[in-house]
Amino acid sequence: MLNRIILIGRLTADPQLRYTQSGVAVATFTLAVDRPFTNQQGEREADFINIVVWRKQAENCANYLAKGRLTAVDGRLQIRSYDAQDGTRRWMTEVVAENVRFLEWGEKGGGNQAGGSPPPQDDFSDLGGTGEDDFPF
Repeated sequence: MLNRIILIGRLTADPQLRYTQSGVAVATFTLAVDRPFTNQQGEREADFINIVVWRKQAENCANYLAKGRLTAVDGRLQIRSYDAQDGTRRWMTEVVAENVRFLEWGEKGGGNQAGGSPPPQDDFSDLGGTGEDDFPF
């Protein structure tokens, strides 16, 4: 079976970083992804997709990503439910990111201008591997 999603879009707001009770970092943000066609008025529409990132990569996202930044996300679709305060069951669809690529970088809050040092990429330590050396090619 396969559950794989690859998205490229722009952040609708700065990532929100939190920590679990056991101290694991988790960041959430929403990615606006343009649809590949226009509507009847000739305008492009977008889908707004919730993203969840864990551990060191979550901290990197919180430190380097900002509203409007172009970002690529590779992950899996997750649908979960919870009971709301009013007693109704609610469903949430989100992408759990396995890899986040910063396609634009610079100082956080610096808008969409590229510049500065690029953020760390390809930190596979959370996945139990050491990186590119694990691949047979």
